[in-house]
Amino acid sequence: MSARGRLWLFLVGAAAFTALFATACFSLPPFGTGHHPYGERAVRAALSHHTANVIASVNFDLRALDTLGEETILFAAVLGTVVLLRQTAGEQRRRPEPAVVRPRVRWFALAMLPLAMLTGLYVIAHGQISPGGGFQGGVVTATALHLLYLAADYRALERVRPVPLYEIGDAAGEAAYVVTGLGALLAGSAFLANVLPLGTFATLSSGGTVILLNAAVGIEVTSGIVVLLARFLDQAVEIEDANGNGNDHGNDGKERV
Repeated sequence: MSARGRLWLFLVGAAAFTALFATACFSLPPFGTGHHPYGERAVRAALSHHTANVIASVNFDLRALDTLGEETILFAAVLGTVVLLRQTAGEQRRRPEPAVVRPRVRWFALAMLPLAMLTGLYVIAHGQISPGGGFQGGVVTATALHLLYLAADYRALERVRPVPLYEIGDAAGEAAYVVTGLGALLAGSAFLANVLPLGTFATLSSGGTVILLNAAVGIEVTSGIVVLLARFLDQAVEIEDANGNGNDHGNDGKERV
């Protein structure tokens, strides 16, 4: 397609989007009033499905299909990173040099690691009854693991972070979300419909399928963030030209020759 054709295609699409967006904006309820029909409906639906955290109810019940799209975006980003930053035939991997860490930094990071890990798992497990959930808890859990990088060095992190297992976990979390939706179809309802017993309100067993979908997102986000950081941390390289002149770009990870 020519540049002129692309420009006209963009202008037509932009005009259609502007018209639809303006129509939607004018149909919104007025700001600054005490009447919020969407919020009231969301709260009513969350309470009817025994989900104390209304945000979790919106994410994993009322708009579970949208959350699947968001999770898939992260999954695609991780997949793209793995493919683009994979080790090629012209690269050789070397062991990173030991790092020198100040004792205060080491002990603080080691003390915070289990606390941060426990906090992340707690946020994931209690997503249906308190603020948080799989996305937030997954980021906290994955970040907590990398406190070992600060407390020791990259070699210590590698020993407790088997990347292939986290790659499997990333795919398993994505698949578990889809399988839960297909299970609703087999139960005779709509895709991702809340078909499980709702349990007792404000307990860990409440919310029906919200529990499973939240856990699937927690697994996928935790594993995905770990894989992303692993691939980027591996990209400290030294490139040598034909004359053997090196250009050192870091101390950890790969060496490209």
